[in-house]
Amino acid sequence: MIKKLLDRIFKPNSAKPEHAKVDATKTQQAPTHRPTLRTKKTAHKNVDSVNHGATVIAHKTHKIDRDLLSNAALKTTEGLHKAGFEAYIVGGAVRDLLLNRTPKDFDVATDATPEEVNRIFRRSRIIGKRFRLVHVLFGDETIEVSTFRGSHLETEGNPKGDSKTTDSGRIIRDNVFGSIVDDAVRRDFTANALYYNPASQEVLDFHHGYTDIKAGVLRMIGKPETRYAEDPVRMLRAVRLSAKLGLKIDQATQAPIAKMADLLQDVPPSRLFDEMLKLFLSGHAMESVNALREQHLHHGLLPMLDVVLEQPMGERFVMLALKNTDDRILSGKSANPSFLFATLLWHEMLAAWESYKEEGQHAIPALHMAMSEVIATQAEKMAIHNRYTATMKEIWGMQPRFEQRAGKRPFGLLTHPRYRAGYDFLLLRCESGELPMELGEWWTAFANADGESRAAMLQADTAPKKRKKRSRKKPAGASSAVTSTTE
Repeated sequence: MIKKLLDRIFKPNSAKPEHAKVDATKTQQAPTHRPTLRTKKTAHKNVDSVNHGATVIAHKTHKIDRDLLSNAALKTTEGLHKAGFEAYIVGGAVRDLLLNRTPKDFDVATDATPEEVNRIFRRSRIIGKRFRLVHVLFGDETIEVSTFRGSHLETEGNPKGDSKTTDSGRIIRDNVFGSIVDDAVRRDFTANALYYNPASQEVLDFHHGYTDIKAGVLRMIGKPETRYAEDPVRMLRAVRLSAKLGLKIDQATQAPIAKMADLLQDVPPSRLFDEMLKLFLSGHAMESVNALREQHLHHGLLPMLDVVLEQPMGERFVMLALKNTDDRILSGKSANPSFLFATLLWHEMLAAWESYKEEGQHAIPALHMAMSEVIATQAEKMAIHNRYTATMKEIWGMQPRFEQRAGKRPFGLLTHPRYRAGYDFLLLRCESGELPMELGEWWTAFANADGESRAAMLQADTAPKKRKKRSRKKPAGASSAVTSTTE
């Protein structure tokens, strides 16, 4: 013990504690920095230098403002690029940007399969049966990501997909993947076959879509007859895009439409409704309806439209409704599909209503029978969603009540949850000449008046009052007889 003490005094550096030696050894062996966890990463393809044989349109030519792009779309393409895949903003977004319009949504096309996209983005889900897509979610924004499509005719030896067509040639399942060149061929119009790479700010043009857009032409890719047979909805889309974008339909694209219009009968009614909804809510519904009639595409969709438009009052009513819808959408307001379809089918409903009344049905039961008949008939051609038909019935059902301006009825109508829609519908009827303007003006004044003024505006109640049913009094002897029986 004395020796250890002397060693510490005279040789302080020669004897170190055992734990100090261990610490020194650890210090010498420790690396100068913390090792980084590395993951295997696919080599990034140099997509900027590959144009796949397409015409490359530089930024100085197309002048697309990158600031107008969705942040979610940019994050989606960046994420795919970092994972080693190609990714482009495609379709209507590129077309609208070239036309100096603000895109409503952004779609992305890539060579990654839906499963690979789903693995890259944590908040994503695979959807679709006819063609599988991936919805990538960023906050309240959704980016639709599709894998490059291949030819649906070449599925043999392709383990990545399958396809199915009907006897008429309509594609009903189309999970066949291919290259960007194949994908460009599969798109409908040249204006929609443009691929914008946010990284290089270049546009790849495979079918002279940029030239067609600048020339104001809407042209089908491939043989129009074949493309319409594959998907008859393309005929409706041609009409809608032409009216919305102000593009003239190419003669070769337009020629087969009238004779192939019957193919729309083979399309599921729900899908027809979705396409018609886009058409009527495009902000150019009036032009679209006129174009539908010119191309004879409304037959089987809204078959009564011709009959209605041939009547001066009916034409004015429908055109006023379409104009009001266009004005609301172009001013940035929303439009109610229920209200729009209620106007388009109103005169058909009126005819059915009159028919039931002539058969001897009372007015209100006849009205409900007519509403159900018209909606059921319409569902066979173009299925309107139940959430819209319910509101349509409410709007129609309120119309007879607007003609009742006595007693408590007007006050009750003001509290109806669909009053505003029913009131706007009434004003259209007055403006078209179906009802006197005085009726619409009365309801406008009544809704804006205070309590006392409203009471003074009421008309005299001339409707026959219902007699109250008197309760039958039991004979005096009946109760005693019952009592004696129980005893």
